[in-house]
Amino acid sequence: MEDDLVKQQMEDKMVEEEFQSLLDSYLSTKHRKKVEIITKAFNFAKHAHKGVRRLSGEPYIMHPLAVAKIVSSEIGLGSTSICSALLHDVVEDTDYTVEDIENMFGAKIAQIVDGLTKISGGIFGDHASAQAENFKKLLLTMSDDIRVILIKIADRLHNMRTLGAQAPNKRYKIAGETLYIYAPLANRLGLNKIKSELEDLSFRYEHPDEYKAIVNKLADTQTERNTIFDSFTAPIRKQLDAMGLSYEIIQRVKTPYSIWRKMQTKNIPFEEVYDILAVRIVFTPKEPAAELNECFDIYVGLCKIYSSHPDRLRDWVSHPKANGYQALHVTLMSPKGEWIEVQIRSQRMNEIAEKGLAAHWKYKDGEKTETTAEVELDKWLTTIKEILDDPQPDAMDFLDTIKLNLFASEIFVFTPKGELRTMPAGSTTLDFAFTIHTFVGSHCIGAKVNHKLVPINHKLQSGDQVEILTSKSAHPTREWLSYATTAKATTKILAILRREERETSRRGEEKFFAFLQNNSIPRDSVTIEKLCKLHDCQKLEQLLIAIGEGKVQLGPSDVSQLKEKKTQSWRRLFSFGNKTVPSLPFFDDHAEQIDRKKTVMLTDESIRSRYTLAECCRPIPGDAIMGYIDDNNHVVIHKVKCPRTQILKSAHGNRVLSAEWDTSDIAEFPVDINIKGIDNKGLLLGVTKIISEMHDINISKLNVECENGLFDCNVQVNVHNTKDVKNLVSAIGKLPDVKEVSRV
Repeated sequence: MEDDLVKQQMEDKMVEEEFQSLLDSYLSTKHRKKVEIITKAFNFAKHAHKGVRRLSGEPYIMHPLAVAKIVSSEIGLGSTSICSALLHDVVEDTDYTVEDIENMFGAKIAQIVDGLTKISGGIFGDHASAQAENFKKLLLTMSDDIRVILIKIADRLHNMRTLGAQAPNKRYKIAGETLYIYAPLANRLGLNKIKSELEDLSFRYEHPDEYKAIVNKLADTQTERNTIFDSFTAPIRKQLDAMGLSYEIIQRVKTPYSIWRKMQTKNIPFEEVYDILAVRIVFTPKEPAAELNECFDIYVGLCKIYSSHPDRLRDWVSHPKANGYQALHVTLMSPKGEWIEVQIRSQRMNEIAEKGLAAHWKYKDGEKTETTAEVELDKWLTTIKEILDDPQPDAMDFLDTIKLNLFASEIFVFTPKGELRTMPAGSTTLDFAFTIHTFVGSHCIGAKVNHKLVPINHKLQSGDQVEILTSKSAHPTREWLSYATTAKATTKILAILRREERETSRRGEEKFFAFLQNNSIPRDSVTIEKLCKLHDCQKLEQLLIAIGEGKVQLGPSDVSQLKEKKTQSWRRLFSFGNKTVPSLPFFDDHAEQIDRKKTVMLTDESIRSRYTLAECCRPIPGDAIMGYIDDNNHVVIHKVKCPRTQILKSAHGNRVLSAEWDTSDIAEFPVDINIKGIDNKGLLLGVTKIISEMHDINISKLNVECENGLFDCNVQVNVHNTKDVKNLVSAIGKLPDVKEVSRV
């Protein structure tokens, strides 16, 4: 009993210290000091969550306190947001209502808490429709009050910081949706520091071995980087001192996730990632009006010391990114012959880059100044609302459409009258047409870019002047979806196509049911499944459209196929792996017995009988893997780093299972290896001897291309595990003329 009392006193002290830390954080800001209402919100939340604990074992109130502190110190919001963060779980988890919150704390805090409650429990629910619906709620509440999503991002950041307490399958789900949705959202709202931490935490839990390896290598090379940084910046400091500037020079190191992404996309080892080190100059302008000029004065000063790369000057000062980011980026040649990026920012620019424009947007000291970036943020929110007016019926399509709008790498394009418009990088003339009006987009036949005629799929560049050409006879087709890159254009094209397809589907449905009735064929799921398979359609809707368009003609051959004795088992009517299967419900015997909280163990027998290895990534023993329960309740095994799993974890996180290998070295698995080198006589012979003779491994496919003296070979081999692959790659890499070897 006495021990319980001591423990309670220690916990009470811990909670009070955490609250005091929150107050200290708030009092150090420029916000008005509304300590009383924050204290009131803390006491109310503490009472409401009394006796409740998190999975980690600590009192639940520690979570709202942590979220409130992130909101205050890392995002820079004021008392309204801090109170809302403290209260964000009260309505969801206790008997108190939004009306209770409004009576005690006012309408604004109640509105934000209500917005957070609507999207509680994570974005995604148990079913596809619920997932899309919850994400719509998130975006709708964001467009009403940006603070809702800022607090939600803070909530997710603390959950990620404490993710170790969750079960493995939950960790995959939460890390997956964080990387797929929350990190891009944070980036779009200018929360660069939080975006980077969310990415790193997701990487740490999804790929723990790779994360640890990169962190260790960063630590091992830190001394070398410090030496390079000191020698590179010494003459820069001398130059800036001579200019009479007040400044700070910071060493910026690429994050583990960014390094890993570069290693994956470029297929290079850690040692070949050359832009790990960058330099950031943060200066205090002599006067606010001179801020922009001083950025360029510093740039000119740097170019007196080092040679600059002519194609790597990025002027985000004159043209800020849509998320408010401003800086001047220049890449300079170091004395050791390496390119080093230097970022030039004022104190104001640096604060916005770290904490995001949204922290200042319309809520700071009641000011309502409209900067260019704030106008862009308004435009972005308007675009989100337009997408919500006509969302994709499928959760995956809906998420993908929204994702198109989250990445904010921009180009600047001009209308014929000289009006500046910001577009995502990679935008086409068709995308630009839909920004003008849906009618213009849907009747676009081409454009004049810089007075030259171009097609609708022409990719625009910064500085282009674009005049859209239209025709009443022009009409959107499915092919247009491959030309559109923005969410707005894709959404509008799909909406037009769906209207037309509904009419086509109706015609196809009439023909389909007339065919069944005339031939006395039962209208059941077996019939539908078999007809879909016969005509290579994934679901009934596609079959009906194909019939309506006249691409599929149902006739005597279909009748004979359908009336054959059905000897195939249900399982053979479905295709597994990474293929999409018909959406009709199907349950096999073992699927209902799957315990989603337990780790799936892959044995030689279970791989043959119960589980399917995904064709998209083809995992083998030794790969980090996860399971996914598909639409037919069949478990498909993917590599954790498979690009498709990122979407699956985000949209269908409740179907994700943790999985591990428990196989012998008897079974063989196909693996593709790519070899690049100098095309010299005997190289192919050397490669095949290493595989077949030295390692006794069977070659199942071989494709060689030699051009301009270069050798490019793709070979498929059958191996037992990743150790075999590693040994093989190492041995082939030692051949004199081989320059690159990698598993595909």
